[in-house]
Amino acid sequence: MIKKFIHQFASPKTYLFQVTRAYPYIFVISILIYIISIFWGLFLTPEDFVQGNSYRIIYLHVPASFISQALYGGMAIASAIFLIWKVKLSAYLVKSIAPIGAMTTFIALISGSIWGIPTWGTWWAWDARIVSTLILFIMYLGLISLHDSFANYEKADKFLAVLVLVGSVNIPIIKMSVEWWSTLHQSASITISDKPTIDPSMLYPLFGSMIGFTGIVVCLVILSSKLHIFVREKNKSWIKDYV
Repeated sequence: MIKKFIHQFASPKTYLFQVTRAYPYIFVISILIYIISIFWGLFLTPEDFVQGNSYRIIYLHVPASFISQALYGGMAIASAIFLIWKVKLSAYLVKSIAPIGAMTTFIALISGSIWGIPTWGTWWAWDARIVSTLILFIMYLGLISLHDSFANYEKADKFLAVLVLVGSVNIPIIKMSVEWWSTLHQSASITISDKPTIDPSMLYPLFGSMIGFTGIVVCLVILSSKLHIFVREKNKSWIKDYV
């Protein structure tokens, strides 16, 4: 029954119709939320007592860091669905998400380096959180190049899905690195179980920037997945009618 449900509502044709209809709303709302949040965070929040104004890069760094890990988690879920229920849309999504994940991870690394200069006195340190995030970036690049190296799409999809699941072990390592090892990174300021340690005047625009940034990335994934579907389904009659 689960298999029937997944195949019914996860076909490339249905997916294209749904995301094309939703895309304009997601894009406009996300852009507005992110612009408002960035303006709020850069110009309306107070200066931090310890870090001064350098902390304001948090409104780019934190959303990028969160999304880079969330995208890989999404790839892992899609890979499991593909391997278990043979849903080809899931394989398309894995391939489509990878370059977006690499981009957001790169933004997280660069923004973190910029933040590290005034905070730690160096742009790079062999810190557990930084190194595990760098490994995530390399994994994204490796998955992209690996899939492109196969002439047979079906074999590439299966191999990629397996490697994504194996590589997913790095996600909890990134998350827990500040707890397991002595690192330069501070513990999380926002957790599910505890009250946020960040001041509300800084917290609200941070939440907004995360929501807006997530929506923008979702839009990028939609565009990337649509392009990938057009390439993989180009010989199908329905795709010709769609175009």
